[in-house]
Amino acid sequence: MLPYLIYIGLSLSIGILGIHRKFGFWGYFFASLVLTPIIGLILLLASGKREAVKSGE
Repeated sequence: MLPYLIYIGLSLSIGILGIHRKFGFWGYFFASLVLTPIIGLILLLASGKREAVKSGE
């Protein structure tokens, strides 16, 4: 049971780190769950920050 909790905890951590990134919390969280937290971390580090939305253009 403990390994599963660690796995989910790592996936949640990667999701939290990805909140202001391109795919957001849910994208990185599910990528970490489906693939592995290591792959999720690589995706997180390789992605850029989310661009700010400009209003009025």
